[in-house]
Amino acid sequence: MFLRLVPDNTKINFMAARKIAMALSVLLIIGSIVLFAVKSLNYGIDFKGGISVEVQMEGEKAIPIEAVKNAVEAMGYTSPSVRRYGEDWEAMIRIERQEGDAKAQSAVIQKVREELPNAVPGIKFMDGNFIGATVSGELKRDGALAVTIAVLAVLVYIWFRFEWQFGLGAVVALVHDVLLTVGFFAITQLEFNLSIIAAILTIVGYSLNDTVVVYDRVRENIRKYSKTPMEELLNLSLNQTLARTLMTSVTTLVALFSLFFFGGEAIRGFTAAMIWGVVVGTYSSVFVASPLLLMFKIKRDALLAGDDNDPTVDKSRPGQFDQM
Repeated sequence: MFLRLVPDNTKINFMAARKIAMALSVLLIIGSIVLFAVKSLNYGIDFKGGISVEVQMEGEKAIPIEAVKNAVEAMGYTSPSVRRYGEDWEAMIRIERQEGDAKAQSAVIQKVREELPNAVPGIKFMDGNFIGATVSGELKRDGALAVTIAVLAVLVYIWFRFEWQFGLGAVVALVHDVLLTVGFFAITQLEFNLSIIAAILTIVGYSLNDTVVVYDRVRENIRKYSKTPMEELLNLSLNQTLARTLMTSVTTLVALFSLFFFGGEAIRGFTAAMIWGVVVGTYSSVFVASPLLLMFKIKRDALLAGDDNDPTVDKSRPGQFDQM
C-alpha cells in the first residue's frame, strides 16, 4: 500500500484517555443543549414558514447577488436571503413570512415578480412558493421523527447482531453525534433546513458504520483472546482498525471540503454539517462507543458461545496475544 496514514502495529493506549474523553463529551453535550435552549437554531423557511422565489439572468450571465438583495430590501422586506441556486445565473430569494393570510403571501410573490426585473435588468422570474406555518410545523416534526426512528432502528440492529451492551453503546454514540451537530448549528447560526436533516441522517449512517467496524473487531478478538483483559483487548481492536478508520475519514473529508468550497451556496450548509459529522463520528467511535463497553461490563460468555462454527471469526489472523 503506497499511502499510509498510520504505521503498522500501532500500540496507542486509547483507553488511558477514556475518562478525559468522556468528560469532554459530557461538557460538549451540555454546551450543545444550553446553546440550543438559549440561541435556538437559525431555522430556514422549511421549518418556520416563508416565501421562496427562484430567478435567473438572461443570457446565462452571473447573477448580481447584492443588487438583487438590495432590490428586495427596497420593496420593504427586511433581511432577505439571496443565494446562488445551481448555476451562476440562477438564484433563490427567501423572504420571511409576512403578516396576513395566504393571499398576503401570494401578493409578496407577485410584487417581486413585477418589480424585480425593473430594479435588476435582465433578471427573470422562474417560480415562487409559500410555506405556511402548518406545513413548516409538520416538516419540523417529521424531521425529528426521522432521526429518532433511525437511532432506534440502530439499537435494534446492533442488539441482534451483537449484544445489548454493543447496541446501547452505539446508540449513545449516535445521540452524542446528533446533539453535537445541533450544537454546531446553534453556535454558528448556519441555516437549519431540510437538507440538514438529510445530513444528520447521513451522519448517523457514517458514524454507525465506523462503530460497527470497531465492534466487529472487538467481538472477534473477545473470542480469539478470551483471557485477555478487556481494556487491553479494546486497545488492540482500536489499533487494528485505526488505519481503516482514518483512511475512510480523510478521503471523505477531502471530498466534502471540495464540495464546501466549490459546490456553491445551495449545498454549503449540508457539507458543513457533513464535515462536522465525520469528525465527530470518528471521534465517538473511538472515544465514546468503545469505552462504553467497559462501563457496561460486557459478558464474554455470550460471545464465546458457539464461536467454533461462527464464520465471522477469523482465526487465521495473527495477533500480539497469540503467544500468551
